[in-house]
Order: sequence, then structure tokens, then C-alpha cells
Amino acid sequence: MKATFGEYIKQLRVCKGFTLTQLAFQLGLDSANLSKIENGKREFDEKRLEKLASTFNLDIEKLKTEYFADQFAKKMYQYNCSPETLVVAEEKVNYLKKVNVKQGKIKFEDEK
Repeated sequence: MKATFGEYIKQLRVCKGFTLTQLAFQLGLDSANLSKIENGKREFDEKRLEKLASTFNLDIEKLKTEYFADQFAKKMYQYNCSPETLVVAEEKVNYLKKVNVKQGKIKFEDEK
């Protein structure tokens, strides 16, 4: 996908014939906030990914891939990171998976 995640949501919405109000209701948002998400002025809340997947009958893992790839791309663009950043990030993910197998789940700051 070459669009932003917000543009992706808009594309899904239009293809299904939903109005902003109809989709916003399905996602527990108001139409003004959904419009801002679609236009890149507000971020989509990852807590709503399950609802979005359910609404459009999408594979949640593929949807997560789209969402997090968009998040990574925005940060990389914001900080002018080189593509090598993705290679290093992949190495770190593999390391964390290996550590988790040995030590159990790692708790991050935002987890309780």
C-alpha cells in the first residue's frame, strides 16, 4: 500500500459505500474525528484496530501490518532516518523474540 493509514481507511469506507457518520458509529468515533484521521490530521487509535477489521472483514494481522508500517514510516520520515533503520529494527525484534523465549514476556513501559 502506498497511501497513509487514514487514506487506507477512507478507501475502505468509500468502497463499501459507508458515509463518514456510518463508519464513525461502527468505530465508536464521531464523524469529525474520523474525517481528521482520513485526512492525516489525527492518528488512528490502535485500540480500534479490532473494530476496523471486524467492520470490513479484514485479517487483523494484515491490518496491524498496515497500521504499524504507517507509524514506523511517519517516524522515520519525521526524523529523516535511513532505510537501514528498518534492518536494525528487525534485528532488535528478533533479539526480543529470542530473549522472550528464554525469560518470559518482557514488560514495556506502557504495559501494566
